[in-house]
Amino acid sequence: MRRLTVRIVAAWLALSWPASAPAQTNATLTAVAGLKVGHHTLAERPTGCTVILAERGATAAVDVRGAAPATRETDLLRPGNLVQAAHAIVLAGGSAFGLDSASGVMRSLEEQRIGFEFGRSHVPIVPAAALFDLNVGDGTIRPGPDCGYQAARAASARPVQEGSIGAGAGATVGHATRRAMKGGVGSAAIALPDGLTVAALVVTNSFGDIVDPATGRIAAGALEDDGRTFADARRLLRAGLLRFGAAGRSTTLGVVATNAALSKTELTRVAQMAHDGLARAVVPVHTPVDGDAIFALATGARTGAADAGQIGALAADVVAEAVLRSVREATGTAGIPAVRDLRR
Repeated sequence: MRRLTVRIVAAWLALSWPASAPAQTNATLTAVAGLKVGHHTLAERPTGCTVILAERGATAAVDVRGAAPATRETDLLRPGNLVQAAHAIVLAGGSAFGLDSASGVMRSLEEQRIGFEFGRSHVPIVPAAALFDLNVGDGTIRPGPDCGYQAARAASARPVQEGSIGAGAGATVGHATRRAMKGGVGSAAIALPDGLTVAALVVTNSFGDIVDPATGRIAAGALEDDGRTFADARRLLRAGLLRFGAAGRSTTLGVVATNAALSKTELTRVAQMAHDGLARAVVPVHTPVDGDAIFALATGARTGAADAGQIGALAADVVAEAVLRSVREATGTAGIPAVRDLRR
């Protein structure tokens, strides 16, 4: 009788006790094993930096499409140049001033003896790119070496925090009119049954509108004077009313990564193809006033043959998804509305 009572109680508990939540699947850049991401946002104004760490080194490449880039160490990543691997990528606000953030990341990595060893020194390879956000708040406040150091120290393999954080804190989208909307950080990943993983992190700060490729509808962008209706850069362009204005006030930055083993030449093709994701989700893109750049990393943890074309096509998919997430996860600031504000 006692055994029967115990079984009944156990069955009742199994039915009535709340089931534990399933483990969260990581669908962000850190789904690629070996990568960490850290943000640091300045308290003084909306700006900051975002650091992607590959502490064991990862093959690295870059493709710059915008006409107004602010970059550091991108020549190093060209095929044919000596160094094949990077230890971190830095994305920062603050325009060209924000490139100083990379110095703080180098200091953090050197303290951990990460980088190419030369005698008693370790030289980490840390390419960087910056976006223009000096028009949001006091533009004399910019991310610097301390921002990079703090972001590197905060980096982890947990799912990437998205929205108005780090390099995306002061990001805006839709500069075709006087009323832009809030951009930010977004991330996405695809894992195939054969173990291949391709992921992206994007900081969207575009002149163009953000368009959902699945529907063709504007998700965020330039607003009419009512502050709620989209002006639609596509319509303005075809009506001859779109003007690009002052140079260098935009820029969308991204990092795509895979666990496959690729050469720097193959990875450069992946970075080039990944820009197709920007073209699907940002309209117009790669303009004279944007400094659009996408870095690519390959950790090589997944051994065996790798198809650069397949990886590049998947990279474009996750870039487009990351762009959409960047505006959907953003929060309004300094009078600049986010997507969630328009839904109210």
